[in-house]
Amino acid sequence: IPSDQSSGTSSPLCDSGLHLNYHPNNTDTLSCSSWPTSPGLRWEKRWVDLRLIPLLHSRLSHHLPGSDVCRKNAFQVTAVDGVCSGVIQCPTAEDGVDWLQALADSISNLTKHNVKKTNRNFPVNQQIVYMGWADEKEMDSVQDRMYTPKFLALRGSSLFKFSAPPVTTWDWTRAEKSFTAYEIMCKVLKDNDLLDKRKHCFSVQTESGEDLFYSVELECELLTWEKAFQMATFMEVERIQCKTYACIMESHLMGLTVDFSMGFVCLDAASKAVLWRYKFSQLKGSSDDGKSKIKFLFQNQDSKAIEAKELEFSNLFAVLHCIHAFFAAKVACLDPMFVESHATAAMGSGLSSLATISCNSQQSSKLKYAT
Repeated sequence: IPSDQSSGTSSPLCDSGLHLNYHPNNTDTLSCSSWPTSPGLRWEKRWVDLRLIPLLHSRLSHHLPGSDVCRKNAFQVTAVDGVCSGVIQCPTAEDGVDWLQALADSISNLTKHNVKKTNRNFPVNQQIVYMGWADEKEMDSVQDRMYTPKFLALRGSSLFKFSAPPVTTWDWTRAEKSFTAYEIMCKVLKDNDLLDKRKHCFSVQTESGEDLFYSVELECELLTWEKAFQMATFMEVERIQCKTYACIMESHLMGLTVDFSMGFVCLDAASKAVLWRYKFSQLKGSSDDGKSKIKFLFQNQDSKAIEAKELEFSNLFAVLHCIHAFFAAKVACLDPMFVESHATAAMGSGLSSLATISCNSQQSSKLKYAT
């Protein structure tokens, strides 16, 4: 149904060679007056744009709003200013998949282009690695709405969560929440881990131990998020090189430093003297009580004996996630493909080469309605 709503975009009639005049009072047949009076003239058919929806930062969905129920062969697109396409029904499942993929490709390409331009205004340590929509699962069962759309962004050392895409520099200071990338854990959910009917989901465990669950529409979007998070974490670990956390060992105040080059270093908080150090390769196991204590099992290089060290932290999950991030970065350095993609990103490719694995096709900036 035509609407007076607009998306801030004015559009003249687009003459693509096949247009159709819109007659609001007679949709089944054309009036006699519309036919040419002269035999030598032909009636010109025109497409008339009923609505234009800019695809930059738009949100694509083929689920019923707020639910885990998938529409059958249907989807809708919501522009950044809230203007919605309404439900677009496709004749077949194949048509629906083609439309979803084409729209996802266009949105991805536009986002990459926009991020590349935006990054020119940010320093090296504040570059944007990822931007995109995801539906956050509401854990409060009292609410009827199971999912709420959130805009996620990985920039510099942080993961930002917005209710709307950041457009200005000031917008970045108004995020609903922000998390330090190397102090949180991201996990892609497998079939047995899924919470409901939604398929393409991932979880984020924060530094406080809180679990957040998100869903995206397509598998390629999930893959893009996973690789982008790995890249953002790796880049930040590579930049900071080490991180120190206050802890208590045997009733004494200590500092545990996780160092990308040296491994684990324990210092006395008062004297700054090094009490012990182990390489990453010497860590043979660890366990925690889920509250504050971590028990490390290190292997002595000379005697090969296992040495246990138990430390107590006030921010247990942040420490665990940081250690995991440093280990993951070490492993990533052994992967030639990852190193190559990181080098490409470092040369200023905008959204990083990881984003190229997401839906790639010809770029289109708007979704058009025509009749």
